[in-house]
Amino acid sequence: MRDRLVALALMCLAGTAALAAPPASPPRAAPVGASSAEAPAPPPALPEGNAGLAARYPGDAGIAKAPAVLFADGFEDAAAPEDLGRTWDAVYHASCTRIAEEPENVHAGRRALEFRVPQQAAALHNTAAKQFKDEQDVVFLRFYSKLEKGFDMAGGGYHTGGTISAHYYTAGRASAGVRADGRNKFLAGFESERQNRQTPSPGPLNVYCYHPEQRDVWGDHFFPTGTVVPFSSRPHPFGPHFVARPDVVPEPDRWTCYEVMVKANTVGRRDGRIACWVDGKLIADFLNLRLRDVADLKIDRIQIGLGVGTNPVRENKKWYDDVVVATSYIGPMVAAKK
Repeated sequence: MRDRLVALALMCLAGTAALAAPPASPPRAAPVGASSAEAPAPPPALPEGNAGLAARYPGDAGIAKAPAVLFADGFEDAAAPEDLGRTWDAVYHASCTRIAEEPENVHAGRRALEFRVPQQAAALHNTAAKQFKDEQDVVFLRFYSKLEKGFDMAGGGYHTGGTISAHYYTAGRASAGVRADGRNKFLAGFESERQNRQTPSPGPLNVYCYHPEQRDVWGDHFFPTGTVVPFSSRPHPFGPHFVARPDVVPEPDRWTCYEVMVKANTVGRRDGRIACWVDGKLIADFLNLRLRDVADLKIDRIQIGLGVGTNPVRENKKWYDDVVVATSYIGPMVAAKK
């Protein structure tokens, strides 16, 4: 009898302890973009030089018909800014937009697009934008551009190049100052950065980026060296295979070929990528990016532009020509056979 009572008491104690013990926590899912224990494989090498679509279409003749091309415009069919609406979905500030025909301000053919920012205190952002109904995971944007001699703009809202974005614009309106959260948008602009006039004009090239891990509500600036602004003392997020490259400052009064690629990441993985070329040379390659957390957030727009928050020093101009948008590397224009 005594043995039975002891056994019963022990069972009761065990049951009480089990009730008092806190329930085991369920295993946590790894956060989106968390690195695994296994080091990521090196990314595939990117093409350079004349290893792209343009090499097959000298002078860009017929390039718009290439299967990988989404859009192309050399501005040959536009005699006035009003004509741009036939090809582009949005053109802002027609009074500061001109179709140039002077040979020195045209890269190829007879015409190019000119943007002008007057000397004024008010903000102005010239833009030509193309919207895509068939949204994409990977887009390459190539364009030629030239800054006028003596170009001198700086400060907040300084944007001077080409942009690829996903749902950054709603009903034609930008969502500046709204953080990317992996579901709402992302944006990458290939442009110069010059916050003050102590920086030599036009400022070094960088990628202006809205992404879910951005450091500031107004977006980040990625530089080829690996520096990220703001909070540049923090380590960059580009992973172990990132290769630091020197900063590049565009030369005014010279036609230059620019190309930028944005590859959206696979959901749950850090395989997003943004790369930049100048005259066919890879000058920046940002790896290990998380741009989205949902698969239906895809690229729906590209644009070219020139703008700044205030322009008190002088009038400034920039020209664009030979814009091509594709799903694979484009490369510089190859001279047409005579």
